[in-house]
Amino acid sequence: MAENKAYAQLKKDLSAGTLGTAYVFWGEETYLREYYLSQVVKKLVPAGFEEFNYHRLEGKGLEIETLAEQVEAMPMMAERTVVQVTDLDIFKLPEAQRKAFIALLEDLPDYCCLIFVYDQVEYKPNRTMKALCKAMDSHVSAVKFETQSRSDLLNWIARRFRANGKTLDAQTAEHLIFTCGSLMNGLIPEIEKVSAYAKGGIITKADIDAVAAPILEARVFDMTAAISRRDYDQAAEILGTLLKLQEDPIMLLAVLGKELRKLYTARLAIDNGKDKFWLMEQWGMRSDYPAKLLLEAARKVSTGWTADAVERCRELDLRMKSVTGADSEAELKLFLMELAQGAKR
Repeated sequence: MAENKAYAQLKKDLSAGTLGTAYVFWGEETYLREYYLSQVVKKLVPAGFEEFNYHRLEGKGLEIETLAEQVEAMPMMAERTVVQVTDLDIFKLPEAQRKAFIALLEDLPDYCCLIFVYDQVEYKPNRTMKALCKAMDSHVSAVKFETQSRSDLLNWIARRFRANGKTLDAQTAEHLIFTCGSLMNGLIPEIEKVSAYAKGGIITKADIDAVAAPILEARVFDMTAAISRRDYDQAAEILGTLLKLQEDPIMLLAVLGKELRKLYTARLAIDNGKDKFWLMEQWGMRSDYPAKLLLEAARKVSTGWTADAVERCRELDLRMKSVTGADSEAELKLFLMELAQGAKR
């Protein structure tokens, strides 16, 4: 994964003590977003003076005049202040507020570090607002916190386990990511659970499977793999668990459809002498772990079955969305049973 330039610059500026005057912090990796926010505050705001130099505002209903007052407030017993604004939908400001906001950006005092944090509101620049976009591009560094590179994430997982007196190899860490997702905030509680459960000092795949909470995609993959083995009982058990968790049947079918398309692609790879790297490229996979699992499952089914499964999934999706009063849960259970019965080794 190519490193985001603004993210790399933020890390350099933190280390060198050359932080800028305005940032946007956004992106799916909330753990990193909160970590670097705390590092900025720690760097600029002396301990014990947070009340005077660290100002936090909610974006909803915020008037730019109120924001300007906080930005212009002089620091106390410190060189700089930090003003954090959470979920201000900048590109939906009324025209007068938008003009005031642009004027504020163009005259930010050097002693203030203004940070717009996006948590519940999506940060999505509207390029039709040329004056606002120009001001943002000129005066604000937009730092996107993305899922970490595979090597960084694996190293981070290893460090978290070592802090708990545990170790694990790269393959087991890959299984944890496959099972629980790649977002750090989601992995932290699972690492703690697995560490507490594991009897020995070395974490195993069985330890993870015993206590970790799988993300939806992992559960649906397990369901698809069970279907490919003609194991309807296990597939039905997984589906029943997901339905008890009140997962929407149409959404479950969408995820299942994606897994079936992946399985079809894997079957084509086998038929045409392609390897796991080709499969990774087709689906934008960052690790060969899910690719190997897919190829293993695809060897248990025929090309015709996978093609038929994908088409029938499409037809069921259309029917579930268009037929009023359809029993989506029953339709989905029947679909799984028919797939399992039709799978051939």
